[in-house]
Amino acid sequence: MRSSAPLLRVRDLSITHADAARPSPADVTFDIRPGEVVLLLGPSGSGKSTLTLALNGLIPHAVPATMTGQVVAGGLDTTEALTATLSTRVAMVFQDPDAQIVTGTVYDEVAFGPENLRLPLDEVRARTEGALRRVGLWERRAENPDRLSGGGRQRLAIGCALAMGSPLIVLDEPTANLDPQGIDDVYAALADVIAAGDRAILLVEHNLDAAMSFVTRTIVLDRSGRIAFDGAPADVIREHVDELVTMGVWLPAATIAALRMRDAGATLDPLPLTPDELAAALAAGGSSPGPPREERSDASSRSLSEERSDETKRGETRGIPHRVSSRSARSTTEERATTAAAQPIVRAHGLTVRRGRTEILHGIDLDIAPGTFTAIVGTNGAGKTTLLQALAGVVPPPKRQVVVDGVDPAAASPRDLASRIGFVFQNPEHQFIAHTVFDELAHGLRLRHLSDAEITERVQSMLARFGLEAKADVHPFLLSGGEKRRLSVGTALITRPGVLALDEPTFGQDRARAAELLTLLHDLRAEGTTILIVTHDLQLVAEHSTHTIVLRDGRMHAAGTTADLFRSERTFTEAGLRLPPLQRVLAASGWAIA
Repeated sequence: MRSSAPLLRVRDLSITHADAARPSPADVTFDIRPGEVVLLLGPSGSGKSTLTLALNGLIPHAVPATMTGQVVAGGLDTTEALTATLSTRVAMVFQDPDAQIVTGTVYDEVAFGPENLRLPLDEVRARTEGALRRVGLWERRAENPDRLSGGGRQRLAIGCALAMGSPLIVLDEPTANLDPQGIDDVYAALADVIAAGDRAILLVEHNLDAAMSFVTRTIVLDRSGRIAFDGAPADVIREHVDELVTMGVWLPAATIAALRMRDAGATLDPLPLTPDELAAALAAGGSSPGPPREERSDASSRSLSEERSDETKRGETRGIPHRVSSRSARSTTEERATTAAAQPIVRAHGLTVRRGRTEILHGIDLDIAPGTFTAIVGTNGAGKTTLLQALAGVVPPPKRQVVVDGVDPAAASPRDLASRIGFVFQNPEHQFIAHTVFDELAHGLRLRHLSDAEITERVQSMLARFGLEAKADVHPFLLSGGEKRRLSVGTALITRPGVLALDEPTFGQDRARAAELLTLLHDLRAEGTTILIVTHDLQLVAEHSTHTIVLRDGRMHAAGTTADLFRSERTFTEAGLRLPPLQRVLAASGWAIA
């Protein structure tokens, strides 16, 4: 029988950062009991990550902020107990795994926590091996964590939390950098942890497709950081979907698609939450997608992205990045012909990149036409980020193996390269160098010796474009995760390069901000900018990219138009990937992804 005593008690909690005008979260009260898996949702800036930092005492002990109310974890008041003691009650996995990796080997990293608890050696070894096997890193235990991919480091951080044996595990976006198999592995490990019934999990997550079968409860924070809804996930989503859409929080992909179908005239009741539920609703006659795609007129092939544009003009946008439409075969053919006629703006020939003695990329050949939206996909460790960084000159490629807009990144000056390709890191903090948001945006312009008046004009325009006007004088590290991402994109765009390269661009964004960012990328493409992204989100790829590059073990596995590649599931399965279930459902039902 599960204990009725809560593992965590939060009462009237409000947290105000040093430079903030208001608290976020604000007046939050809830308990978490053994056996619960609590999903914490909310728009960017609502205080989700800040709230997690208060649960193990990092606020107020390590992070400067004013905290009122009370947090009691495992019977300890977090304002009075030491952070080291609280770690035995609450284990934390940060949004950025690099923020918590401190040792030189994968094994030592996982063993570090149990060792500091002064556990017997046999217990330390057992916990370390068990955790590493759960997250699929036992065979790499002797490696330096720096050799792991971003997703590999995220699994390592989760392994560290599992090894602590804490009753409550708090995870902030734990699957954001993981491929589908990695996501399955993580949730399988967490399911094992929760099965005994004596632990609980608090999860901040935007990949709700993976989480829906796992979570038992959903707490939603509104834009002011207050609790708007608290209840069973299905009840919260179905009963308050319109409010959630207005807030801009993430919803399951099947729910987003169903909302778009409903807007297009389909009847779907109850609202589907999973691809299986959506498939069942469509099979029951809940949808009428109209004539086959090839037979639809221009009027009937109007995409829901265009509808969204009209909604925006009316001030009624849902801010949903997923688009269900009837994209014609003709448009794909025209796109392929246009691409074939264009001279590549990015070209790699025999690109080989080594890290130390290890060869990461093996003889990559690729051409990227101007004005395209190209996605690079692959499993964790396939070389996606390394390829993107080599093309952008962040990791200098060997000479004469890469050309970007007429220059060799291996030989170009940073200023010349920045005028041709802008780069956005997976973790925004890795590119911040200034003390204010304004100065961060102005830095690249000052290096180009622009006048103060032009710098101010461009920076103010970029602040407005990304909703950061009120943050101009704030230190970049004090922004929310979504605000940091928008700033990082702004710094890459402000020099007006012809190519924009982004590593996991929707990481840390709420749904509305992700939709805004994707809309911005499409607008930039319409203006002539070539977009190049790395992402694990194949649903995003299917809906937004014109071309896709599939990597497998550091080699080019496949490349072509996205429409062509997605016709063959085998192309992805051979590379260790799988098509999103939603994409299969929509394709089978006659609806198409645009």
